[in-house]
Amino acid sequence: MRVDVERIARASVKRLASYKFHLGHAIQARQILRTIENRRGKLAPHVCRQIESYARDIFGDVVYAPWLRVYAALNGAFKEGWIPDNYYGAVVVPRTKGSYGKISSLKSASWLIFGDESFPDIGYFANGLFYTTDNTVISGQELQRTLFGDTDRVAFKRDASAQGKGVFILDRQSFDPKFIQSMGNGVFQTFVRQHEVFDRFTPDSVATLRFTTVVEPSGAISLRACFLRLGRAGETHIQSGSEVCIAVNTSTGELDPVGYLNDWTDVNEHPDSKAKFSGVTVPVFESCVRKVLQLHGKVPFIGCIGWDVTVDLNEGVKVLEWNAEHNDVKFGEATQGPCFADLGWERLRSGRVSMTKARAA
Repeated sequence: MRVDVERIARASVKRLASYKFHLGHAIQARQILRTIENRRGKLAPHVCRQIESYARDIFGDVVYAPWLRVYAALNGAFKEGWIPDNYYGAVVVPRTKGSYGKISSLKSASWLIFGDESFPDIGYFANGLFYTTDNTVISGQELQRTLFGDTDRVAFKRDASAQGKGVFILDRQSFDPKFIQSMGNGVFQTFVRQHEVFDRFTPDSVATLRFTTVVEPSGAISLRACFLRLGRAGETHIQSGSEVCIAVNTSTGELDPVGYLNDWTDVNEHPDSKAKFSGVTVPVFESCVRKVLQLHGKVPFIGCIGWDVTVDLNEGVKVLEWNAEHNDVKFGEATQGPCFADLGWERLRSGRVSMTKARAA
């Protein structure tokens, strides 16, 4: 019998990628769980058994148990309906978004798709050329006049930038088009002057609200989670390795009294400014919610989207970027979830994941 070597090789590569994906999640979840348990005590053995049984029965494999343990440890109990972050990435993302989710990594596509003034885009660099937002090609000299017409600072974000990487704050004096050309495709955005409510926490970088919206089986679009992301002193923009996150009440816009450092250590104030979270409400929160729901309605074929939004000094809603691939659901699930229990995502799995080593991690 003829052996299809290419097919076997592709299957082996796919299995290896899947193994590395789940192992990476298991290691990250284990580290976070250790932090939480050091402060709140270990999960009871019967809760751990319940979680393993649930992961195996509902999601098809105990490889999905690590994030469920994190959620349970943070809440002091297990809740049915939680979606493990690695299940979301491995199963939900490809089944509810397909290739459409990848569009969000192309920064120049945002204006083409949404055409919305809430995006602070002022120019693009794509495939060797500089463009305005109306797709007019301009020279490097014209670009400088376009970018710095009424400001001294702008932001540049490379395509597929994530976790604060590939983001640069540029000023008029040192701006060099050749630097951008060396960085690759991306978007120029106006440097937003944030609302004073955010400024009291972190004046050095722009705070962002991460809204998670979904398309329901009926086609309706709804908000499922929201949290505030804050940078640290001396940082020009938020970075995932040092950010501070605080859950936001999706009905009122009020911050939770407790926030979390990047290792999930809980705090009740910003570690640098010492501004407390309790009693703070996000400005024009309802306007922010309306905006992300409206924008998601323009791409209803993408099942779940994470929107990074801020509010400027004049209470204008600004959408800094959108993530339609593996947007973060673990923080929302842990602090506000289950957020997606009515969507039937647990039924999307098509088979078991055999990941003995990842489970052991």
